Amino acid sequence: MKLATYNVNGVNGRLPVLLRWLEEAAPDVVCLQELKAPQEKFPAQALEKAGYGAIWLGQKAWNGVAILARGCEPIETRRGLPGEALDPFGDVQSRYLEAAVGGVLVGCLYAPNGNPRPGPKYDYKLRWLASFAAHAARLQPLDEPVVLAGDYNIIPEDIDVYVPERWREDALFHTDVRDAYRALVASGWMDALRDTHPDQPIYTFWKYLRNAFNRDAGLRIDHLLLNPAAAKRLKSAEVDKAPRAWEKTSDHAPVWVELS
Repeated sequence: MKLATYNVNGVNGRLPVLLRWLEEAAPDVVCLQELKAPQEKFPAQALEKAGYGAIWLGQKAWNGVAILARGCEPIETRRGLPGEALDPFGDVQSRYLEAAVGGVLVGCLYAPNGNPRPGPKYDYKLRWLASFAAHAARLQPLDEPVVLAGDYNIIPEDIDVYVPERWREDALFHTDVRDAYRALVASGWMDALRDTHPDQPIYTFWKYLRNAFNRDAGLRIDHLLLNPAAAKRLKSAEVDKAPRAWEKTSDHAPVWVELS
């Protein structure tokens, strides 16, 4: 099974890019983030024509997550986190979706950015991560393979950012969120990409500004965490950088794992 995560940065605006990548890469399962589309505007028919069943949790203008499965329909198991933290306006944002596909439980997440820090948005990010960690703790010991895939908006270590000194006070790299991520890994979740490439600088996001992609001035913020049952099946993990160079593309690249 090839399972990928991809922040598409607008599923309708980037639909030609997404469809091209699906055809070329042929992933079995895809977690999408930042749909930027309300529930009724998700392009389900176009994806079905491309061979993918889908479930999605949309939101007008921002956020939104979806899970795609090649040749079948994902079996939804959860929509939103239990006791999910409220945003600064008292609302629940569309940031978590969960489904069973081919014997694997897949959680698709889009964690809050948290900037500017300090402030209400950063406080919300910490609350949301606490809600997510509590749910992850319930999933980690399951006998079935579980993959938590998405845009975590966390840069775990210095090796995961091109110039660490410039990011120390950013909400993606502050000690609080890095500690939250490290706690997940320490509790038994495998960071598939880092475990496969322990000493290699490897990025999943490049800003549109200052020719960042061509300079490889990036960040690693898209992660796939595997519980022990899934980790036993891990064969490979990679970043598919090619779509980041396409026209009208997302500022993220797809990241994928292959499970036996």
